Amino acid sequence: MTKLAQVHDLPWGAEIADAQWVVFRAAIAAARDNQIPFALGGAVALAYYTGQWRPTKDLDMYVKPDDRERLIAAIREAGLRDLFDEQPYDRRWIYRSHVHNVIVDVIWAMANLTAEVDDAWLNRGPMLRVRGVEIRVLPPEELMWTKLYVLQRDRCDWPDILNILCSAAPSVDWGYLLDRIADDAPLLSAVLAVFTWLCPGQSLSLPDWVRERLNLPKSDNPNLPMDRQRACKLDSRPWLRLIPEHSC
Repeated sequence: MTKLAQVHDLPWGAEIADAQWVVFRAAIAAARDNQIPFALGGAVALAYYTGQWRPTKDLDMYVKPDDRERLIAAIREAGLRDLFDEQPYDRRWIYRSHVHNVIVDVIWAMANLTAEVDDAWLNRGPMLRVRGVEIRVLPPEELMWTKLYVLQRDRCDWPDILNILCSAAPSVDWGYLLDRIADDAPLLSAVLAVFTWLCPGQSLSLPDWVRERLNLPKSDNPNLPMDRQRACKLDSRPWLRLIPEHSC
């Protein structure tokens, strides 16, 4: 899954606000200076797989549990402070730091504590270059795996998974992902069923054995990459990367 670093900066890097990038770059440098292995998730990883930057004010840095205290100390030394007193959070899986309104999250486990970050999270993903800085992002499998469980009353990350599938479904190691998900495969089946309904043509990139194993529906219109009317039923705002703005 590992790819060589891009020769040129990825174009969406220019859309990251300068004030945010200064903080992001300081946190990345702190990890590098202390030789702490990490990979980026969140908006940076999503932008790599979809080609579109989603403006956020946070950077997600994934590390193995044994390295979390070292990275926390390093970013504290870089000038970021704990967000807990202002916005309490669950310290069992994340440390949230900030400078003004820019947030850097240190993450070593899933929010539901189903899994902890291991070497595969940090080593299997592609290397890329953003504003001259080479960074590694999470593999698509781990990125989708962790987002699969974010299905809450006030937040759902399944639209992110659908956007990743639109761009990267052919490159996903489905056997590896299913091994990771294990007994929670029905969740993956559910989001892939939505993908098949929403993008009947693109869903043909899913291997037949995956469809059979997860009992997925067949594409009802294989000549239609994406069904705009169905996408607009879910949200009239431009949320799917294949839909031009204001198309609903």
